[in-house]
Amino acid sequence: MKKLIATFLIATGAQLASADGLKSLESFMKGSQTGRADFTQVVTSPPKDGQAARTKNSSGSFEFQRPGRFKFIYKKPFEQTIVADGQTLWLYDADLNQVTQRTQAQALGSTPAALVASAPDLSALKAEFTLEAAPDQDGLQWVLARPKAKDGQLQSVRVGFSGEQLAALDILDSFGQRSAIRFTGMQTNAALPPGTFQFKPPAGADVLKQ
Repeated sequence: MKKLIATFLIATGAQLASADGLKSLESFMKGSQTGRADFTQVVTSPPKDGQAARTKNSSGSFEFQRPGRFKFIYKKPFEQTIVADGQTLWLYDADLNQVTQRTQAQALGSTPAALVASAPDLSALKAEFTLEAAPDQDGLQWVLARPKAKDGQLQSVRVGFSGEQLAALDILDSFGQRSAIRFTGMQTNAALPPGTFQFKPPAGADVLKQ
């Protein structure tokens, strides 16, 4: 009987703790129209042919304005910029001096960007994702999001919050590659300069339309 009671208490405690993740997501969607932060990203590829899993580390800055505008600037180890201006998704590789241009509506439906910046509200998110509370971990409250569309490259995303502040994204794609993004110095509802999400291809850059 004691073991049954202990099991019930542990299960109930986990449910109460993890429920905060959904509440944090809802508060974030309602209360954060703009934001900026620094980030680090660790991408882990699944092992192949008996070799150990490989990791790649990068860092940069992130800004968003809901709905539909965001910018990732990768500074290390390679300079890359990803900008969504509300209509077009731009990807710029500084080393190659190459720009990839895609229609935003086709590119961002069931992606991590929709969870952070693209969707205007929680109901719009629920149209694209199945959302459920996940257990607290690393001092954060988590939400597990699975895309409803089965034909994409995204398997699942865990979104981590510290209170109502976005703190982390753990992304698993359909190839088994995992990307762990951690945000620091998040400033929500920050006043962003005009033109923050405008992008003009640099002179001489090759522009590829997809």
